[in-house]
Amino acid sequence: MRSSHAAPPAEKASRLGEVLDFMKLLWAVDHGLQSTSKRMEAKMGVTGPQRLVIRIVGRYPGISAGQLAEIMQLHPSTLTGVLKRLQERGIIERRADPKDGRRALLGLTPRGRELDSLRTGTVESAVRQAIKAMPRRKLEAAQDVLAAVAEALQPQPADE
Repeated sequence: MRSSHAAPPAEKASRLGEVLDFMKLLWAVDHGLQSTSKRMEAKMGVTGPQRLVIRIVGRYPGISAGQLAEIMQLHPSTLTGVLKRLQERGIIERRADPKDGRRALLGLTPRGRELDSLRTGTVESAVRQAIKAMPRRKLEAAQDVLAAVAEALQPQPADE
């Protein structure tokens, strides 16, 4: 029995409508991030998300885990495992906050500073290359759209 849904010609499959076309691009970006992260792990020993932690801690020495989670838009418990692995591998260090002993402050070790200084073969080098010739207004518009999508993907009170 023949299916009533024959495969569309290639030119029609490439146009799925505004929402699905945009989602195709998001999936392509996600796939690229995952692939680059795996290559980074094989080459440098850190994943893309770990590298982002290293870059942020390098930029803000003494940042707390809570502040880092807020910047990364993650729940602190999600970040705990990443921080633990980086600490165990001698990439970041935790020290007690002199003003509040219950709070830990994060910093990079010499190995962490070495990883922070790398500029090629990383997710951010690919992003830097992609956006360097982009007009400022287009970049800002893209950031606005991505921020709106990220917000829309957050769980809503009725979803929880």
